[in-house]
Amino acid sequence: MIQGRTQLTQIFDSAEPLRLANGHDLYPITVAYETHGRLNSDGSNAILICHALTGDAHVAGEGVYTEEVLSAAPHLRAMKTGQPGWWDGMVGPGKIFDPARYFIICSNILGSCYGTTGPASVNPASGQPYRTAFPEVSVRDMIRVQQALLKKLGVNKIHTITGGSLGGMQVLEWAIMYPDMVKSIIPIATSVQHSAWCIGLNHLARQAILNDPVWQQGQYDTQPFKGLSLARQIGMVSYRADLIFNSRFARERVNSISAAAADQQQFQVESYLSYQGEKLVKRFDANAFLYLSRAMDQHDVARGRGTLAEVLGSIRAKTLCLGIDTDILYPAHEQRSISSLIPHSAYREIKSIYGHDAFLIEFDQLSKIIKPFIEEKVE
Repeated sequence: MIQGRTQLTQIFDSAEPLRLANGHDLYPITVAYETHGRLNSDGSNAILICHALTGDAHVAGEGVYTEEVLSAAPHLRAMKTGQPGWWDGMVGPGKIFDPARYFIICSNILGSCYGTTGPASVNPASGQPYRTAFPEVSVRDMIRVQQALLKKLGVNKIHTITGGSLGGMQVLEWAIMYPDMVKSIIPIATSVQHSAWCIGLNHLARQAILNDPVWQQGQYDTQPFKGLSLARQIGMVSYRADLIFNSRFARERVNSISAAAADQQQFQVESYLSYQGEKLVKRFDANAFLYLSRAMDQHDVARGRGTLAEVLGSIRAKTLCLGIDTDILYPAHEQRSISSLIPHSAYREIKSIYGHDAFLIEFDQLSKIIKPFIEEKVE
């Protein structure tokens, strides 16, 4: 329940096994999630927000984690009580996703480490963490878990689903898998078939983890610091653009007391990347990173369904595709191509120096673009 701007992360337990896309059954499944606002009488004012690779369910407000959630997600202890949500600029009173109007839901995805079942969860068969015994999961599996949660919450129609990056992949799968539930979608800076460029970057990040001796074939007791940190640093280079790196760091070095010492000092950009890597190690799980990045690489909305044009052409939900002009990970031209294949789709572009991460930063632009799209009246 919401108390002011404080949001309590909750736990949902599935009532039946999930048949994964690879044919394995997974049970039990717990899901950490947040809700903001109230569901209307016919269950049709829901907004589903989907997070990216290392995100969580805490989308807005001041986070409060119960012992139940913390026991299911030990890495949440690295997050501060009262910490704002990752999309706090978009969700809240008077904001584009206003809980006075909508019932807003954000759930942690299957395979993650923030309260939803994943490699760091306890395997009931052994009483130990799954680690690499966890089955491979797909984006479609993530959607099936979310659909079970929404059914439990009483949602009959989803007014809008939105999210960026891996979140956008979920958005597109929702429109294909549950067309009768979804009225509109807003995929942001995402992919319908993970590109060779993105697969290559994920491969490098995974190799960093796999080649860390501390990883121990996934059977580690402490996080493989060097590997997971380097994986994050590789990702950070692709999440931002040259404009912001040059503007923020240029060729400046970490403070030194002499010109001679300066030659031996790190560049500021090196220090920044190391800091970002260290932060992720403190809050995330290496095996979860491996599983989720593989799920991204396997993502292909056309697999087993027909041609890409046929599959995207079957989407009935009103669609707003958003690209970012400086995104090198999921370039704007890719977003325009996606939009061109979806009926009833519009394309808009965010102008930013921040690259792919602009969808987590440029809240004013996002709000102005999204506002007219979702203004259809809901009761």
